[in-house]
Amino acid sequence: MRKRLLGKDLEVSAVGLGCMGFSHAYGAPTDEKTVVERIRQAVEIGYTFFDTAEVYGTADDPHVNERLVGEALEHVRDKVVIATKFGLSFDMESGKVPYPLIPDSRPETVRKSVEGSLRRLGTDHIDLYYQHRIDPKVAPEEVAQVMSELMREGKITHWGISEADEEYLRRANAVCPVTAVQNRYSMMARQHEKLFPVLEELRIGFVAFSPMANGFLTGRYAKGEPFDRKYDYRASMPQFADEAIDENRELLGLLSGMAEEKDATPAQISMAWMLCKKPWIVPIPGTRKPDRMKENAGAADIMLTADEVARLDEALENMSMSDVFGGTGTGDDRR
Repeated sequence: MRKRLLGKDLEVSAVGLGCMGFSHAYGAPTDEKTVVERIRQAVEIGYTFFDTAEVYGTADDPHVNERLVGEALEHVRDKVVIATKFGLSFDMESGKVPYPLIPDSRPETVRKSVEGSLRRLGTDHIDLYYQHRIDPKVAPEEVAQVMSELMREGKITHWGISEADEEYLRRANAVCPVTAVQNRYSMMARQHEKLFPVLEELRIGFVAFSPMANGFLTGRYAKGEPFDRKYDYRASMPQFADEAIDENRELLGLLSGMAEEKDATPAQISMAWMLCKKPWIVPIPGTRKPDRMKENAGAADIMLTADEVARLDEALENMSMSDVFGGTGTGDDRR
């Protein structure tokens, strides 16, 4: 697979693998043996960038995702980039789904988190360590200072922030250079494009999670999808509501039309659109299926001209579409 550079020196595959869905939010957890097999298949396909977090897990094992990612990649550890996250927990006692988020980026919490992640991942360093959500009680300078210390100690090599605004990003970056921002981004959720000039100026990469709007942009979902309300967050996402299928027909038609032109799939076009916008954007779609891993990796080989990207942008800006989970600009995502 083609490679891209995040920040000044972190080389990753042009498409990464978001590993959350193996354990959390997209149906009943995959059995552990299969998770390890799937991640290793991704390596064979050409993925070198793997994303997890300390909070991706199950009720029985809240941190299982990191452990499985570490186990799967142990034999190729020096050939891959592992990203994980700190500073967030879920309020699992609330009775709400998705679970409410509880941010905590106090230095003592961060240090406890990094040790736990290193242990579960079975590694002596983390390649990219994200602040999972901003903690309004802790200044960005304080978080960045801890990141700087962890780098000096060799426990992490790069750091990033998820859901940062410009002021927070600039203040943090002034203390310890930020390698990447990880935000929700898709054709249906474009609120973070306002950060692009700042990222370009500071040479910070953009890692896009949910690049297909939680799978909706694949065009493979119909009315009445039987999502499991206990395990699958898509059951409550507005883009999967029956009425949204009708509201988004023009959007799905736009994708299908371009896919036909490029001998590609709608899913591939939805990611090629962002890959061809900027050389420092890296989508990290998640999937449990090897054929989808191959399909997603293929998005890196689809070339859209600047005119084609502009044509898609213009159509999106003038198109009516449904609400989308996490697309309001509030940053209240559950990833």
